[in-house]
Amino acid sequence: MNIVHVASEMFPYIKTGGLADVVGALARELARRGHQVTVFLPGYRAVLEHAELGQQIRRTQRLRIEMGDMFMTGDVREFFPEKNLRVFLICREEFFDRKLPYGTGERDYEDNHHRFIFFCKGVIETMRRHDLDADVVHSHDWPAGLLPALLRVEEQRSAINLAIRTVHTIHNIAFQGLFPMRSFYRTNLPEEFMGVDGVEYYGQASMMKAGLQLADRITTVSPNYAREVQTPEFGCGLDGVIQQRADDLVGIVNGIDTDTWNPRTDPLIPGHYSADDLGGKKLCRAALLKAHGFDPQFSGPVFGMVCRLTEQKGVQLLLANEELLAGAKLKLIVIGWGDPTLETGMRDLAARLPEKVFFNPAIDEKISHLVEAGSDFFLMPSLFEPCGLNQMYSQAYGTVPVATRVGGLVDTIVDCADDPEQGTGILIEATAAGLGQGIERAIALREDKPGFAKVQANGMARDFGWSQAVQAYEDYYEEIV
Repeated sequence: MNIVHVASEMFPYIKTGGLADVVGALARELARRGHQVTVFLPGYRAVLEHAELGQQIRRTQRLRIEMGDMFMTGDVREFFPEKNLRVFLICREEFFDRKLPYGTGERDYEDNHHRFIFFCKGVIETMRRHDLDADVVHSHDWPAGLLPALLRVEEQRSAINLAIRTVHTIHNIAFQGLFPMRSFYRTNLPEEFMGVDGVEYYGQASMMKAGLQLADRITTVSPNYAREVQTPEFGCGLDGVIQQRADDLVGIVNGIDTDTWNPRTDPLIPGHYSADDLGGKKLCRAALLKAHGFDPQFSGPVFGMVCRLTEQKGVQLLLANEELLAGAKLKLIVIGWGDPTLETGMRDLAARLPEKVFFNPAIDEKISHLVEAGSDFFLMPSLFEPCGLNQMYSQAYGTVPVATRVGGLVDTIVDCADDPEQGTGILIEATAAGLGQGIERAIALREDKPGFAKVQANGMARDFGWSQAVQAYEDYYEEIV
């Protein structure tokens, strides 16, 4: 098949979260199975300057994009990461030559609607000029939400075929690309797209809603999340729209890149190991403790947490358990940045409990791998989690996840109390009390050495690689085409 992915991130070139991992791994695995795969990304500075690419990127065409009552120019560049896989970059310095992809770190860029309207239009123009004639065009999250509408309008306008089917994936319904309705004119779409059956959302324009309304099919990143987003609790105001498209919605659990996340071969950790020989994990544990100022010989449980510091990730639930952390024999290492209030809360917690808690306000790939390999338990107290990847990384690395009963966490973790024979982690309620109980369960499990070893072994025996997920996507593409 000829498959086109349109996204705002792709590992290893630009990443802020799991979206990048999914797009990068899915595109590569589909290409390795013989499909012709094209990925469109914004031409961010980070991609153009990426060390792995060197001189591989070449300019292929100039763009002249209609944006409302004016035209804007840009470039299209391309490179070929491997056989059957091509990446196009939609470039305009004004929009994408910035340090971060979506905002300053404290607030979103005020021109994000212009940036991603230009990006989506650049994709359509490039597809048209290169005569891609795709079987499936697969757009991801709000930055690519306008793609399905722009594609069909261009087909009608130019009497051409750009794609047999369009698919839009919800990676996180909480991020919807909401902008003032006056920005709609930049799309040059017919006026009927302004209404409630198009982009209109309580007087604003929603790029995510556009994708949900106008794509031929919708997917999301786990079966449980597909059910959750149809409810007021998790649908973030779009549950009614999704309910209307329920027959066109499926949930497919993400996989993980086992070339990158594999304790047997991971070049970013100090010791390699497997379920049969955990000696390397002990080295990683000692290295993790030492790197963060703790005694490497500490015998109690080590908890790790790597995430964006947002309310979604449940950081406030962790802060509410200070009394428990102070009284328990444990070490906690938290890596992440985000909400300034939560950052301050974590700094203050680490300052009050320096012998227990270390906080690093950054996310570094090498440190993230060390936390996964060196921790005994990985905390994921998310209020919602569409799929989640860290709980799968954790199980692959023999690190027991302590996670809430939401989204894809339910689909990928077997609670060891619910199923003592097959259990791979600890599932909790998404409350401060629930997290406290989960930490207490983890401490007790660590003291039960045979029980802890069994849960570790169960997790490491599971196959979270992309083979199953890619097969599900292949079957889905073939069915809808």
